[in-house]
Amino acid sequence: MQALLEVVVPVAFIVLVGFFVGKRIEFDLQTLSKLSIYVLVPVLIFDAMLRAKLTGSSVFGISAAFFLASAFLYLLSLGLSHWLRLEPPQRKTLIASATFPNSGNMGLSLTFFALGQPGLDRAIVYFIASSVLMFGIGPAFLRGGGLVQSLLFTLRLPLFWALAGGLLVRGLNLPLPLGLDQGVHLLGQACIPVMLLTLGIQIAASKASWGAYELQASSLRLLAAPLLAALAGWMLGLHPLDIKVLVLQSAMPIAVNAFLMAGEFGGDAPRAARAVVASSVLSFITLPLALLAIGVG
Repeated sequence: MQALLEVVVPVAFIVLVGFFVGKRIEFDLQTLSKLSIYVLVPVLIFDAMLRAKLTGSSVFGISAAFFLASAFLYLLSLGLSHWLRLEPPQRKTLIASATFPNSGNMGLSLTFFALGQPGLDRAIVYFIASSVLMFGIGPAFLRGGGLVQSLLFTLRLPLFWALAGGLLVRGLNLPLPLGLDQGVHLLGQACIPVMLLTLGIQIAASKASWGAYELQASSLRLLAAPLLAALAGWMLGLHPLDIKVLVLQSAMPIAVNAFLMAGEFGGDAPRAARAVVASSVLSFITLPLALLAIGVG
C-alpha cells in the first residue's frame, strides 16, 4: 500500500493543484495544450531517445500490441454503439473516447512514478503509437476524409521529428555541445508537471454532468482497455515490463483530444467533453486497481 500511495499521491497532488488554481484563475487551455504538444513533449521525447535503453523488440512489441488492443477495443465499442442504437455522431464519439487514451499528460506521469525511467522509455513508445492512431486515423474516422491527408498531418507534428532527431543523434553518437544535453533534460523534466497541472485546470473548467453515455465510455476506456491490452501483450509474448507499461498506459482516462477532435472533425463534442471529465475523475478509483494488477503496491 505504501508503494501504491507513493505513485498515486504525487500525481493526484499536482492535478489537485491545477484544479484549485483553475477554479480561481482563468487560463487559456489552448495555449497550455500547445505548449505541451509543440514544445515540452517533443523535448521529453528527444531527451528520452538519447538516454533510453530500449531494444528493437520492445519498440515493435509495444507498438504492435497497442494497435492490436485498439482493434479489439474498436470492435467492442462499435458493437456496443450499435446495440445501444446510437446516432452516427454519438457512435463516432463513443468509439473515439474508447480508443483515444490520455497516454501523454497522465500516462507518462503515472508510468514514470510507478515504473521509473525504464517504464517511461516504454511509455513514450506507447504515446507515439497512440498519437499515430489519434492524429493519423482519428480525423479520417471522424470526418470521413482521406487517410493520406490525416497521416501527413501527423507527420507534421514535432513529436515525430523529435523522435527521429533523438534516434539520429544517438545512432551517430553525436555529443550535444556546451552542456546543451543538460538544458534539454531540464526542459524535458518540466513536461510532466505542466501536463498534470493542465489536466487539473481542464477538469476545473468542465461541468460534471454525467449520464449513462459518459459512464459507458468511461467503462470502455478504464476497464475494458487495460484487459484487452493485457490480452494483446500475452498473445504477442511481450516482456513482462512491456506488458506492465502496456496495461498501465491503456488504463488511462479518455484523452482531452477526443473532445477537441470531435468538435473539429465531427462527432458529439458536448458528450465527448463530459466523458473526458467523467473518466478523468473515475480514473483515480480505477488506476490504483491497475497498479495493483501490475504489481505496484
